[in-house]
Amino acid sequence: MVFGSRLPQATAFADLLATEGVTRGLIGPREAARVWERHVINCAVLTELLAVGSEVCDVGSGAGLPGIALAIRRPDLHVTLVEPLLRRTTFLVEVVAQLGLANVEVSRTRAEELHGRRDFSVVTSRAVAPLPRLLSWCMPLVRRGGEMLAMKGSSAAEEVAAATPVLSQWTDATAEVLSVGGNLISVPSTVVRVQATRPSRLG
Repeated sequence: MVFGSRLPQATAFADLLATEGVTRGLIGPREAARVWERHVINCAVLTELLAVGSEVCDVGSGAGLPGIALAIRRPDLHVTLVEPLLRRTTFLVEVVAQLGLANVEVSRTRAEELHGRRDFSVVTSRAVAPLPRLLSWCMPLVRRGGEMLAMKGSSAAEEVAAATPVLSQWTDATAEVLSVGGNLISVPSTVVRVQATRPSRLG
């Protein structure tokens, strides 16, 4: 229902997370038993919010979540995984090669180092930082008319409320708290969406 003909790649990714991902400290050992619902499908459903052919930047990609899950489910996307730590990017490069994901590139860098150099239609993240800091990293990478999609937990609405003064620096729109994947997983994914109503290269 989620991956269709791409299920073999999704299964291979889940297996890598549950083995190499745990061994290399990218996910906790207790997460291995629930890697499908809590990680792979939880992230893949984010594609419900992505337009066809979107250029996606996944900031702080870590073990490839949500970026690799998005790229597996939606081969029409072009996904750039941004991750500064060598041990994580090494894992990501290996996963991309093993799964044959031609629509993914891995960039070992910090998001701030891409400001003014690249922009994207969508910038994603998952449990990377509090919303005010995340906005300063991600929004300069979102081209005008695009959006930031931040996967958050149950306190997403409180984070948005606390970040209201900072939000006004980056957008004229109101941040939305969305639930996705409710028809596929028992606990829907919570996403904060911030639309970019101004040019991406902000001073």
